[in-house]
Amino acid sequence: MGGPCEFKLYCASSQSAAAIFDELESEVRRLEAKYSRYLSSSIVSKINSQSGSCCPVDLDTETFGLLQYADQMFIQSGGMFDASSGVLRRVWNFKEGRLPSSSAIEAILPLVNWNNVSFTQQGVSLKVSGMEVDFGGFGKEYATDLCAVRAESQGIKHGLVNLGGDIRAIGPHPDGKPWQVGIQHPRRMGEPIATVALYQGALATSGDYERYMVVDGVRYSHLLNPKTGQPLELAYCSASVIAETCLVAGSFTTLTLLLSSEDPSWLSSSGLPYLLIDQSMQLSGSITLV
Repeated sequence: MGGPCEFKLYCASSQSAAAIFDELESEVRRLEAKYSRYLSSSIVSKINSQSGSCCPVDLDTETFGLLQYADQMFIQSGGMFDASSGVLRRVWNFKEGRLPSSSAIEAILPLVNWNNVSFTQQGVSLKVSGMEVDFGGFGKEYATDLCAVRAESQGIKHGLVNLGGDIRAIGPHPDGKPWQVGIQHPRRMGEPIATVALYQGALATSGDYERYMVVDGVRYSHLLNPKTGQPLELAYCSASVIAETCLVAGSFTTLTLLLSSEDPSWLSSSGLPYLLIDQSMQLSGSITLV
Protein backbone atom coordinates (compact mmCIF):
# COMPACT_ATOMS: atom_id res chain seq x y z
CA MET A 1 0.00 0.00 0.00
CA GLY A 2 3.03 2.29 -0.19
CA GLY A 3 3.17 3.24 3.49
CA PRO A 4 2.20 2.33 7.08
CA CYS A 5 -1.28 0.84 7.44
CA GLU A 6 -3.41 0.58 10.56
CA PHE A 7 -6.87 -0.37 11.77
CA LYS A 8 -8.21 1.20 14.97
CA LEU A 9 -11.45 -0.53 15.92
CA TYR A 10 -13.64 -0.72 19.00
CA CYS A 11 -14.63 -4.38 19.24
CA ALA A 12 -16.85 -6.35 21.60
CA SER A 13 -14.02 -8.67 22.67
CA SER A 14 -10.38 -9.45 21.97
CA GLN A 15 -11.47 -12.64 20.22
CA SER A 16 -13.77 -10.80 17.82
CA ALA A 17 -11.08 -8.15 17.32
CA ALA A 18 -8.55 -10.75 16.20
CA ALA A 19 -11.00 -12.25 13.69
CA ILE A 20 -11.94 -8.88 12.25
CA PHE A 21 -8.34 -7.72 12.00
CA ASP A 22 -7.42 -10.94 10.19
CA GLU A 23 -10.29 -10.44 7.76
CA LEU A 24 -9.28 -6.85 7.00
CA GLU A 25 -5.63 -7.75 6.56
CA SER A 26 -6.61 -10.57 4.20
CA GLU A 27 -8.67 -8.11 2.15
CA VAL A 28 -5.73 -5.69 1.83
CA ARG A 29 -3.39 -8.51 0.82
CA ARG A 30 -5.94 -9.81 -1.70
CA LEU A 31 -6.18 -6.41 -3.39
CA GLU A 32 -2.43 -5.92 -3.40
CA ALA A 33 -1.85 -9.36 -4.93
CA LYS A 34 -4.52 -8.69 -7.53
CA TYR A 35 -3.63 -5.16 -8.60
CA SER A 36 0.02 -4.44 -7.76
CA ARG A 37 2.10 -3.72 -10.84
CA TYR A 38 5.12 -5.01 -8.89
CA LEU A 39 3.77 -8.58 -8.82
CA SER A 40 4.03 -10.61 -12.02
CA SER A 41 0.98 -12.67 -11.07
CA SER A 42 -1.37 -9.68 -10.69
CA ILE A 43 -4.10 -8.95 -13.21
CA VAL A 44 -2.47 -5.58 -13.90
CA SER A 45 0.82 -7.28 -14.83
CA LYS A 46 -1.05 -9.75 -17.04
CA ILE A 47 -2.80 -6.91 -18.86
CA ASN A 48 0.47 -5.04 -19.35
CA SER A 49 2.35 -8.12 -20.54
CA GLN A 50 -0.23 -8.55 -23.33
CA SER A 51 0.01 -4.96 -24.62
CA GLY A 52 -0.06 -4.84 -28.39
CA SER A 53 -1.64 -8.29 -28.56
CA CYS A 54 -4.90 -8.96 -30.39
CA CYS A 55 -6.06 -11.24 -27.56
CA PRO A 56 -7.88 -9.41 -24.73
CA VAL A 57 -7.19 -10.39 -21.12
CA ASP A 58 -10.27 -11.75 -19.35
CA LEU A 59 -11.87 -9.49 -16.77
CA ASP A 60 -13.88 -10.10 -13.62
CA THR A 61 -16.58 -7.71 -12.42
CA GLU A 62 -14.33 -5.94 -9.89
CA THR A 63 -11.55 -5.16 -12.37
CA PHE A 64 -14.04 -4.05 -15.00
CA GLY A 65 -15.50 -1.62 -12.48
CA LEU A 66 -12.08 -0.15 -11.72
CA LEU A 67 -11.36 0.29 -15.43
CA GLN A 68 -14.68 2.09 -15.75
CA TYR A 69 -13.68 4.37 -12.90
CA ALA A 70 -10.33 5.13 -14.54
CA ASP A 71 -12.18 5.91 -17.75
CA GLN A 72 -14.48 8.39 -15.99
CA MET A 73 -11.51 10.07 -14.31
CA PHE A 74 -9.84 10.46 -17.70
CA ILE A 75 -12.96 12.05 -19.18
CA GLN A 76 -13.70 14.36 -16.24
CA SER A 77 -10.10 15.60 -16.07
CA GLY A 78 -9.84 16.34 -19.77
CA GLY A 79 -7.18 13.67 -20.10
CA MET A 80 -5.01 14.88 -17.21
CA PHE A 81 -5.79 11.81 -15.08
CA ASP A 82 -4.51 9.00 -17.28
CA ALA A 83 -4.09 5.53 -15.79
CA SER A 84 -1.74 4.62 -18.65
CA SER A 85 0.78 7.33 -17.71
CA GLY A 86 2.74 5.13 -15.29
CA VAL A 87 5.19 4.24 -18.07
CA LEU A 88 6.67 7.72 -17.69
CA ARG A 89 8.55 6.38 -14.67
CA ARG A 90 10.85 4.65 -17.19
CA VAL A 91 12.41 8.02 -17.97
CA TRP A 92 11.60 9.94 -14.77
CA ASN A 93 13.59 8.35 -11.93
CA PHE A 94 13.28 10.69 -8.97
CA LYS A 95 15.86 8.73 -6.99
CA GLU A 96 18.60 9.48 -9.51
CA GLY A 97 18.29 13.25 -9.24
CA ARG A 98 18.78 13.97 -12.94
CA LEU A 99 16.46 15.13 -15.68
CA PRO A 100 15.62 12.88 -18.63
CA SER A 101 16.48 14.11 -22.09
CA SER A 102 13.80 15.59 -24.34
CA SER A 103 14.33 12.74 -26.79
CA ALA A 104 13.73 10.14 -24.06
CA ILE A 105 10.46 11.81 -23.09
CA GLU A 106 9.34 12.08 -26.73
CA ALA A 107 10.11 8.40 -27.25
CA ILE A 108 7.92 7.28 -24.34
CA LEU A 109 4.91 9.57 -24.96
CA PRO A 110 3.28 7.35 -27.66
CA LEU A 111 2.73 4.77 -24.89
CA VAL A 112 0.64 7.22 -22.84
CA ASN A 113 -2.94 7.48 -24.06
CA TRP A 114 -5.96 6.07 -22.22
CA ASN A 115 -7.86 6.13 -25.52
CA ASN A 116 -5.69 3.17 -26.56
CA VAL A 117 -7.12 1.07 -23.71
CA SER A 118 -10.04 -0.98 -25.03
CA PHE A 119 -12.24 -2.89 -22.60
CA THR A 120 -15.64 -4.52 -22.21
CA GLN A 121 -17.09 -6.69 -19.45
CA GLN A 122 -15.39 -9.64 -21.10
CA GLY A 123 -11.84 -8.41 -21.58
CA VAL A 124 -9.29 -5.62 -21.94
CA SER A 125 -6.50 -4.95 -24.38
CA LEU A 126 -3.83 -2.27 -24.77
CA LYS A 127 -3.51 -1.35 -28.42
CA VAL A 128 0.17 -0.31 -28.39
CA SER A 129 2.99 -2.67 -27.45
CA GLY A 130 4.79 -1.45 -24.34
CA MET A 131 1.76 0.31 -22.87
CA GLU A 132 0.80 -0.18 -19.23
CA VAL A 133 -2.15 0.49 -16.98
CA ASP A 134 -1.66 1.28 -13.31
CA PHE A 135 -4.33 1.55 -10.60
CA GLY A 136 -1.96 3.36 -8.24
CA GLY A 137 -3.92 6.58 -8.61
CA PHE A 138 -6.95 5.18 -6.80
CA GLY A 139 -6.13 1.64 -5.62
CA LYS A 140 -5.38 2.51 -1.99
CA GLU A 141 -8.52 4.59 -1.70
CA TYR A 142 -10.59 1.71 -3.09
CA ALA A 143 -8.99 -0.69 -0.60
CA THR A 144 -9.65 1.70 2.28
CA ASP A 145 -13.35 1.83 1.45
CA LEU A 146 -13.63 -1.95 1.13
CA CYS A 147 -11.98 -2.45 4.53
CA ALA A 148 -14.37 0.04 6.16
CA VAL A 149 -17.38 -1.69 4.61
CA ARG A 150 -16.13 -5.10 5.77
CA ALA A 151 -15.59 -3.81 9.31
CA GLU A 152 -19.10 -2.35 9.39
CA SER A 153 -20.53 -5.64 8.15
CA GLN A 154 -18.94 -7.28 11.22
CA GLY A 155 -20.77 -4.90 13.53
CA ILE A 156 -18.07 -2.27 14.00
CA LYS A 157 -19.65 1.13 14.73
CA HIS A 158 -16.55 3.02 15.85
CA GLY A 159 -13.19 2.77 14.13
CA LEU A 160 -10.65 4.13 11.72
CA VAL A 161 -9.05 2.59 8.61
CA ASN A 162 -5.75 4.13 7.54
CA LEU A 163 -3.99 2.70 4.49
CA GLY A 164 -0.88 4.73 3.81
CA GLY A 165 -2.56 8.01 4.70
CA ASP A 166 -5.89 7.32 3.02
CA ILE A 167 -8.37 7.39 5.88
CA ARG A 168 -11.97 6.42 6.50
CA ALA A 169 -13.77 6.80 9.81
CA ILE A 170 -16.44 4.32 10.85
CA GLY A 171 -18.19 6.69 13.22
CA PRO A 172 -16.48 8.69 16.00
CA HIS A 173 -15.06 7.30 19.25
CA PRO A 174 -17.74 5.66 21.43
CA ASP A 175 -17.91 8.82 23.56
CA GLY A 176 -18.81 10.85 20.48
CA LYS A 177 -15.46 12.56 20.16
CA PRO A 178 -13.99 12.78 16.63
CA TRP A 179 -10.82 11.21 15.37
CA GLN A 180 -8.08 13.79 15.16
CA VAL A 181 -6.14 13.38 11.92
CA GLY A 182 -2.96 15.28 11.15
CA ILE A 183 -2.28 16.80 7.73
CA GLN A 184 1.35 16.33 6.68
CA HIS A 185 3.45 19.49 6.45
CA PRO A 186 4.56 19.57 2.80
CA ARG A 187 8.12 20.64 3.62
CA ARG A 188 8.73 19.16 7.09
CA MET A 189 8.46 15.40 6.97
CA GLY A 190 6.86 13.81 10.00
CA GLU A 191 5.37 17.08 11.18
CA PRO A 192 1.69 18.03 10.81
CA ILE A 193 0.76 21.44 9.50
CA ALA A 194 -2.86 21.13 10.64
CA THR A 195 -5.23 18.75 12.44
CA VAL A 196 -8.70 17.79 11.23
CA ALA A 197 -11.61 16.48 13.31
CA LEU A 198 -13.20 13.51 11.50
CA TYR A 199 -16.47 12.04 12.79
CA GLN A 200 -17.53 10.00 9.78
CA GLY A 201 -16.53 9.52 6.15
CA ALA A 202 -13.16 9.73 4.47
CA LEU A 203 -10.18 12.05 4.36
CA ALA A 204 -7.55 11.89 1.63
CA THR A 205 -4.54 14.09 0.90
CA SER A 206 -2.40 14.45 -2.21
CA GLY A 207 0.84 16.38 -2.30
CA ASP A 208 4.03 17.13 -4.17
CA TYR A 209 6.24 15.90 -1.33
CA GLU A 210 5.98 12.12 -1.59
CA ARG A 211 8.34 11.86 -4.56
CA TYR A 212 10.35 14.72 -5.97
CA MET A 213 13.85 15.83 -6.81
CA VAL A 214 15.75 19.10 -6.83
CA VAL A 215 18.03 19.76 -9.79
CA ASP A 216 20.01 23.00 -10.05
CA GLY A 217 17.79 24.52 -7.37
CA VAL A 218 14.53 23.66 -9.14
CA ARG A 219 12.04 21.32 -7.45
CA TYR A 220 10.43 18.72 -9.75
CA SER A 221 7.29 16.92 -8.52
CA HIS A 222 6.39 13.34 -9.40
CA LEU A 223 3.05 14.61 -10.72
CA LEU A 224 3.56 14.54 -14.48
CA ASN A 225 1.50 15.93 -17.31
CA PRO A 226 0.47 12.85 -19.35
CA LYS A 227 0.19 14.99 -22.47
CA THR A 228 3.74 16.37 -22.35
CA GLY A 229 5.59 13.99 -20.05
CA GLN A 230 6.83 16.96 -18.03
CA PRO A 231 6.32 17.70 -14.30
CA LEU A 232 3.37 19.94 -13.60
CA GLU A 233 3.80 23.43 -12.21
CA LEU A 234 1.47 23.15 -9.24
CA ALA A 235 -0.41 26.04 -7.67
CA TYR A 236 -0.69 23.95 -4.49
CA CYS A 237 1.72 21.59 -2.79
CA SER A 238 -1.05 19.80 -0.89
CA ALA A 239 -4.79 19.22 -1.20
CA SER A 240 -7.03 17.44 1.33
CA VAL A 241 -10.71 16.55 0.91
CA ILE A 242 -13.40 15.05 3.14
CA ALA A 243 -16.03 12.94 1.37
CA GLU A 244 -18.37 10.05 2.03
CA THR A 245 -15.89 7.58 0.50
CA CYS A 246 -12.13 7.56 0.27
CA LEU A 247 -12.30 6.88 -3.46
CA VAL A 248 -14.14 10.16 -4.04
CA ALA A 249 -11.95 12.10 -1.60
CA GLY A 250 -8.73 10.81 -3.17
CA SER A 251 -9.94 11.46 -6.69
CA PHE A 252 -10.79 15.06 -5.87
CA THR A 253 -7.41 15.72 -4.26
CA THR A 254 -5.57 14.25 -7.24
CA LEU A 255 -7.66 16.18 -9.76
CA THR A 256 -7.14 19.38 -7.77
CA LEU A 257 -3.37 19.14 -8.10
CA LEU A 258 -3.45 18.00 -11.72
CA LEU A 259 -5.70 20.91 -12.67
CA SER A 260 -4.26 23.49 -10.26
CA SER A 261 -2.18 25.41 -12.80
CA GLU A 262 -5.14 25.70 -15.21
CA ASP A 263 -7.97 26.20 -12.71
CA PRO A 264 -6.80 26.93 -9.13
CA SER A 265 -10.39 27.39 -7.92
CA TRP A 266 -11.66 24.06 -9.29
CA LEU A 267 -12.04 22.38 -5.90
CA SER A 268 -13.92 25.24 -4.27
CA SER A 269 -16.91 24.62 -6.55
CA SER A 270 -17.17 20.93 -5.59
CA GLY A 271 -19.18 21.49 -2.42
CA LEU A 272 -16.88 19.16 -0.46
CA PRO A 273 -14.92 20.26 2.63
CA TYR A 274 -11.30 20.86 1.61
CA LEU A 275 -7.95 22.23 2.69
CA LEU A 276 -5.39 23.64 0.26
CA ILE A 277 -1.78 24.55 1.01
CA ASP A 278 -0.10 26.78 -1.54
CA GLN A 279 3.60 27.03 -2.35
CA SER A 280 4.12 29.67 0.37
CA MET A 281 2.55 27.31 2.97
CA GLN A 282 -0.62 29.39 3.26
CA LEU A 283 -3.73 27.39 4.19
CA SER A 284 -7.18 27.92 2.72
CA GLY A 285 -10.41 25.99 2.48
CA SER A 286 -13.60 24.96 4.22
CA ILE A 287 -12.42 22.14 6.51
CA THR A 288 -12.75 23.02 10.19
CA LEU A 289 -9.35 22.62 11.83
CA VAL A 290 -8.80 21.60 15.45
